[in-house]
Amino acid sequence: MFTEILEELKAFGTEQNRKVYRRHGVGENQYGVSVANLKALKKKIKINHDLALQLWDTGNHDARCLSMMIADPKKADPKLLERWVRDVDNYVVTDALTGYINRTAFVREKAEAWMPSDDEWVSTAGWGLLGYLALNDENLPDAYFEPYLGIIERDIHTRKNRVRYAMNNALICIGGRNLHLKQKAQETGERIGEVYVDHGETNCETPDACSYIDRMWARRK
Repeated sequence: MFTEILEELKAFGTEQNRKVYRRHGVGENQYGVSVANLKALKKKIKINHDLALQLWDTGNHDARCLSMMIADPKKADPKLLERWVRDVDNYVVTDALTGYINRTAFVREKAEAWMPSDDEWVSTAGWGLLGYLALNDENLPDAYFEPYLGIIERDIHTRKNRVRYAMNNALICIGGRNLHLKQKAQETGERIGEVYVDHGETNCETPDACSYIDRMWARRK
């Protein structure tokens, strides 16, 4: 099945997609497969952890994105996640990896371990996981998140490029958790001011945390 899926990925790839993905920091080891086609393959394969391991080890961008869709969350272990995060070299695969970890039992463990890292992608993954905890883990008290507001305020302007983006998103997620943290997060955002992130040759923008938090709450109402 491994060879068959690689052939399908290759057939789905287009030069137009490859151009787009290059602008988002993806290297040359890619086919250029659309998200729609990746989802179609995911639906076909369902969960297949052994295949996910094989696909990840190819180093191919599209194969790695697909692998995170079909890997079994119940078969995750800390050693495997550490190996995978050290392989990451762009934010697209970082998001795919954190999306997988969000379905495992290791979200908090890896968030806390990875946020302080000097490696751009490891730290980006850690802050992404913190954002997930803020919006989804109802068992954590506000006191768990409040110190991270101070860390974000202190460090956001001096961290590496995509870490700044992930920290800004974590700030937004904390502000979306409840009304108490909304106020705290917006006060933090006001003190931080504009967060600069280099998005390369794309039209992507870094959201203003304070206004984005307001829009989140307005949609809920």
